[in-house]
Amino acid sequence: MPPASPPSPKVEGFALSGVSNLPDPLTHAYRKDLADAALAGRVIASHYAEPLNRRLVKDAVLWLADDETSEQIDTLPAGSHLRMLDCSRGWAWGYAPDGRVGYVRAEAIGC
Repeated sequence: MPPASPPSPKVEGFALSGVSNLPDPLTHAYRKDLADAALAGRVIASHYAEPLNRRLVKDAVLWLADDETSEQIDTLPAGSHLRMLDCSRGWAWGYAPDGRVGYVRAEAIGC
């Protein structure tokens, strides 16, 4: 009689089935490479992160993309908070105080 194999570990996860119904990207932070951990199970991304509260050290424009030729969403005053998910290549990405998602120049939050 062959030796009994160990029980398979229980795998928990999310099923990928049905029609995609992506949340609004203007109010839900997700990209192909990174998404808000609160969106796990709703969007597919390479990585997930919890937003970090960062205070703006100077006034900053909130941009739709990490490019100053993209659409300006708003102007955020110094002292307001950005719930940041990423800071790279000179840009910080996250949620503005009103919940809209966008980019500010990294120096505006000191990262």
